[in-house]
Amino acid sequence: MEAVWSALYQAARAVQNPREISERIYAGGVAAAIESASGRIYTGVCIDTSCTLGICAERNAMFNMITNGEHEIRRVLTIMPDGKTGAPCGACREFMTQLMPGNYHGVEIMLDYEDEKVVTLGELTPEWWI
Repeated sequence: MEAVWSALYQAARAVQNPREISERIYAGGVAAAIESASGRIYTGVCIDTSCTLGICAERNAMFNMITNGEHEIRRVLTIMPDGKTGAPCGACREFMTQLMPGNYHGVEIMLDYEDEKVVTLGELTPEWWI
């Protein structure tokens, strides 16, 4: 496995801190790390609310990347509450396709860290709706 996947895993694990923020907000159950085109790693955690104001960990990490002046993604790794890795949800996939409409297909996504299973966003989202 490429060393960058280990760095992404460690970065996501470092911010994953499940906790109740208030009686209406829970954060950190899911954590994500993305590698930008420059090679920088950005992280984010999910923020679950009692209404639709929350955000997924992957989009939180992408917003962090955009805030820091970047907008191209190479790799995505998401750690679920059980400690295993998994695929981004449909909303996060849609955000990535809108962020990189001409070249989202090549974004690598770690599906299973233990088994070193990597797929591309193009494999998960072969036909974009637009």
